[in-house]
Amino acid sequence: MKKEFNLVATAASGIEAVVGKEIRNLGIECQVDNGKIRFKGGVESIAMTNLWLRAADRIKIVVGEFSARSFEELFQGVFALDWENYLPLGAKFPISKAKCVKSKLHNEPSVQAITKKAVVKKLQKIYHRPEGVPLQENGAEFKIEVSLLKDKATIMIDTTGSSLFKRGYRVEKGGAPIKENMAAAIIELSNWFPDKPLIDPTCGSGTFCIEAAMIGMNIAPGFNRDFAFEAWPWVDKDLVQRVRDEADAKANYDIELDIMGCDIDARMIEIAKKNADEAGLGDVIKLKQMRLQDLKTDKINGVIVSNPPYGERLLDDKAVDVLYNEMGQTFAPLKTWSKFILTSDENFESKYGSKAAKKRKLYNGTLKVDLYQFYGERVKRNLD
Repeated sequence: MKKEFNLVATAASGIEAVVGKEIRNLGIECQVDNGKIRFKGGVESIAMTNLWLRAADRIKIVVGEFSARSFEELFQGVFALDWENYLPLGAKFPISKAKCVKSKLHNEPSVQAITKKAVVKKLQKIYHRPEGVPLQENGAEFKIEVSLLKDKATIMIDTTGSSLFKRGYRVEKGGAPIKENMAAAIIELSNWFPDKPLIDPTCGSGTFCIEAAMIGMNIAPGFNRDFAFEAWPWVDKDLVQRVRDEADAKANYDIELDIMGCDIDARMIEIAKKNADEAGLGDVIKLKQMRLQDLKTDKINGVIVSNPPYGERLLDDKAVDVLYNEMGQTFAPLKTWSKFILTSDENFESKYGSKAAKKRKLYNGTLKVDLYQFYGERVKRNLD
């Protein structure tokens, strides 16, 4: 099997640069593109990125790229790829996904069928199996994906399995929760550091607080789950275990963090507590039932992050307007605190009563949202 692969980390629109920074922090060079970050590496890089990337969706191996304006070109292009370096005899290889954008080939089920046929033909040739005899697919699973963009085909194998946002700690969730990787990206986009207090006044199931605690303690987000590539027979299990052991050794469970989540709904606080306990952070995060308007603090230089209910999510328009106005009034006295608020409401600033220093376009699932960023006044911190 290959020692080095062409790899991509996929990411939601607007947070590709965050993922690029995370990959570079692992000591891996990369190129940031729309929706994906390209890099090269072996099994160790696949393990590290799956385990450590907080803001990415998936890690995929790029098997090959070529022009495909016809089904014949697609078949020949797929057939020409070096499948012997990926798929052992007996491997399951579903064509799990085909996506066609601005291409002459646009029938996705047909693209999947042709791709499958080409891989089967190639494996029959490689492993000297007669054409009339079906290949047995009873081994490890390699999910193959086909992307066609402007007549260019990209053939990939997913190494991740369930998306990276599925950390494994979410026992329960409330209505329209933010995904874990989006929450982590917003924490990383904020000016929060582990020595600063952090509050989520609309914490719901506790995702911002849990992700912040994991960042603060340098806990690898994938520590509590498995990945698809770990079942592949050519993956060195000892190497993967070493990467996991190294990640565990880097965690700082002794650091003191000041992280609090509040919500008006007592049921959501109970859910947040269960999730924090599942993540092993129940004694690190303070969670309490409280109205947003009752938020007061004498602490300085803190960070507020909030994904409040908005029209498409949970509240009607009038209730949203009231909530945003209350936010503005409640946060105004906290002069040294920075606030990062995620909403799809384009009139948020007028309802909040203040203009953001910066606005960043993101996607919460398929919903276009903005991250409104309000920076606090700088006051020198006493770190003694």
